[in-house]
Amino acid sequence: MEKSCNFATEIKYFQIMGTYINIGNIPFQSALNGEYIGNIPFQSALNGEYIDKSELISVINATLNTERRFSCVTRSRRFGKSLAAKMLCAYYDKSCDSRQMFSNLKISKDPSFSLHLNKYVVIYLDMSKMVSIFKDCEDIVERIQATVTKDIIDNYPDIETRQGEPFQDYLLRINEKTGEQFVMIIDEWDAICREFKPQSKSMDNYISWFRGMFKDVNAARIFAGVYLTGILPIKKYKTESALNNFTEYSMIVPGRLSGLFGFTEDEVTALCTKYNMGIDEMKKWYDGYKIGKQQSIFNPNSVIQAIYNDECASYWATTGAYENVAQYIQMNFEGLKDDIIKMLAGGKCKVNTTSFSNDLSIINCKDDVLTVLIHLGYLSYDGNSQECYIPNKEVSGEMVNAVNANGWDIVSNAIKESESLLNATLAGDEDAVAKGIELVHDQNTSILSYNNENSLSCVLSLAYYFARNNYIFHRELPTGKGFADLVLIPRINVSLPAIILELKCDKNALSAISQIKDKNYKGIVSEYTGDIILVGINYDRKSKRHSCKIERYNSHQG
Repeated sequence: MEKSCNFATEIKYFQIMGTYINIGNIPFQSALNGEYIGNIPFQSALNGEYIDKSELISVINATLNTERRFSCVTRSRRFGKSLAAKMLCAYYDKSCDSRQMFSNLKISKDPSFSLHLNKYVVIYLDMSKMVSIFKDCEDIVERIQATVTKDIIDNYPDIETRQGEPFQDYLLRINEKTGEQFVMIIDEWDAICREFKPQSKSMDNYISWFRGMFKDVNAARIFAGVYLTGILPIKKYKTESALNNFTEYSMIVPGRLSGLFGFTEDEVTALCTKYNMGIDEMKKWYDGYKIGKQQSIFNPNSVIQAIYNDECASYWATTGAYENVAQYIQMNFEGLKDDIIKMLAGGKCKVNTTSFSNDLSIINCKDDVLTVLIHLGYLSYDGNSQECYIPNKEVSGEMVNAVNANGWDIVSNAIKESESLLNATLAGDEDAVAKGIELVHDQNTSILSYNNENSLSCVLSLAYYFARNNYIFHRELPTGKGFADLVLIPRINVSLPAIILELKCDKNALSAISQIKDKNYKGIVSEYTGDIILVGINYDRKSKRHSCKIERYNSHQG
């Protein structure tokens, strides 16, 4: 139940925490210095090394005082949104001199660098902090406005305030008296949307406040630019955005910002070289996000955590991430469970991302769930094929936790038994391999029926789930015949044989081995010089039994 709060007490506390107009460049300088918060390096800085994402400034500069002055950047948590917002504050804030701070960054070479450097009054709001203070207050919007207005009064003591006037009217009077324009930066703009119910008075007031500020006829006079960050794109009402004058850059449609949030492969490779970490291990754990034209984006927070701790691990686990996933996959819309299992097996699933209303409380179908998981960073999205998939080991582990939490025992058991299946394969235990794959097939016949190529590949991929720790999977050889092939190539510095599997129906396991030998698979294993295990598996439709033959083959032979 929303309630009123002791406003005077909270204002006093909030003022101690800081101000919201012209916050200066110290927060961004801390990132450049590699300041530690607790024992964690601040965002994308490590020991004074900053991963330069300052090209974002040139993109925003090009929008200032144009029809495109309103920007909204949405990315999943821990992808550098807040650090970028502080960087923009340091660049635009006229109360400080940030030229030296940016002198060695990419933006310093941009023609627009001096044109906008420290030229604006900046209003900065972190809505997640506002929510933490006023989350139980029905009049949260009024309290936020009053808090920010108090700070602005200190900077403009000669500009009168009028009881009950809209916030934007006060800013307009400042503009009329001084000629100054504002750059408004709102971090985690959707924090209120995630906290309050969609039909609540608080939500209605919040959206009305934004519309009043940013869609008013005087908005162009007041604001040189407005920059929002969030997890979700701006909520849709009917078929269009509540603030349709904003240019949105999301996980699904990142536009020109595709490489400016998250780490690129080149950036991670340089970090790994400097700090003596293995790039292959980093890719396995944190790569896999395809964002716009960028084919390989890493989770930046996890990369930094891994370097700091000198160990790759799941750094989402401490945030209770799997509960977020479990909440959505338990909705059990038709086909959702099938798609989750296919993606756990390394597959991709079609998704229509256009139906989602950008509201976590309004989930109407399987596509909505998958779209939410894309925005939250648990799935990656390929815009060309309109498919989603699990990007890396870190996220896959959270998906497995979510599956366990939802009581999908059959799938959980298949994943648990996959280690035994790999060991049996490496040991050449044909009976154990046949029984292991048969178990996965029998227990998951709803989606893993032997009726098409994708289902066959899914059987093998799910059955060998554990092998992803040490192998790179290649499904369906490009030049192969038949309809189910899986090639496992050992990762760098892993001393294990490669594995090539062929699954046939109503023939025999030896013919599967022969077909492997007849195929032109050397394109995939051409650079591999160790042993290769050939696994032929046959499924007899009548008896519903599997048989297996395993041969060890040296890559130098033939």
